[in-house]
Amino acid sequence: MTSPAPPRALAPRLAHGPSARRRAADLGATLSCHLAAAVVIVPLALIAWHLLRMGLGGLSLEFFVRLPKPVGELGGGMANAIVGTGLLVGIATLVAVPVGVGAGLFLAEYGDGRLGTLVRATADIMSGVPSIVVGVAVYGLVVVPMGRFSALAGGLALAIIMLPTIVRSTEEVVRLVPRSYREAALALGAPRWRVIHDVVLPAASGGVITAVLLALARAAGETAPLLFTALGSRFWSVAIDRPIASLPVYIFDYARAPYDDWNRQAWTGALVLLMLVTVVSAMVRLTTRGVARR
Repeated sequence: MTSPAPPRALAPRLAHGPSARRRAADLGATLSCHLAAAVVIVPLALIAWHLLRMGLGGLSLEFFVRLPKPVGELGGGMANAIVGTGLLVGIATLVAVPVGVGAGLFLAEYGDGRLGTLVRATADIMSGVPSIVVGVAVYGLVVVPMGRFSALAGGLALAIIMLPTIVRSTEEVVRLVPRSYREAALALGAPRWRVIHDVVLPAASGGVITAVLLALARAAGETAPLLFTALGSRFWSVAIDRPIASLPVYIFDYARAPYDDWNRQAWTGALVLLMLVTVVSAMVRLTTRGVARR
């Protein structure tokens, strides 16, 4: 059957394209989308520009390889804080990623019952808990029994902060994997656990890594929980059962100090922290893109 011809009254409009009102509405919607994107991008650009303007002057090799100088001496660096931040984030990642990804898979595949509802509610509540409350809780549960501040306590505090983001994001990403993937693997005789491990998780790996990255980026800049757990140190330390330096705590201490040189190093430390998160983000995205192409 052939479609009926349009009424004669509409023929001129169809011949000349959309009306002026529709073109204006389309242009307005397009401009609104661009404006919304600018509202998101501009604050980040302003923060990055301000950090570059204030901290770029103090960026040098000495900053990355030297320890902090005593009060009253100029120069020095934050080498111990950079290493300490990497160690704290590493501990947090080792703890939070297996638990968070496992919980997210459970919610996506088996989370329709009461236990799934409880886990979701717990993750949502944890995501709204202030980080300083997490620090106080870990102080009472880990620092007090150990009798000292430690990198382990700091890593556990950061892991708790990372967990809600990883759990909920992993659940949403795994739910996006087409059901046909699961059905095809089950039809071949694969057990459910192997379908999840060999089919579902690899298909969602890009989104899961992005979720971990988002959680890591948030945890890397936390200061309040580290004041109650890892505390800080002005010396080299990589022992997980001892206090350890970190960039957020150094930035906090140096920014409120009455010394111009420390204030300058605080800006440089903030810039380095932003650079570390940006580099990790770029590396993970490139790696994920390569996995997705294969």
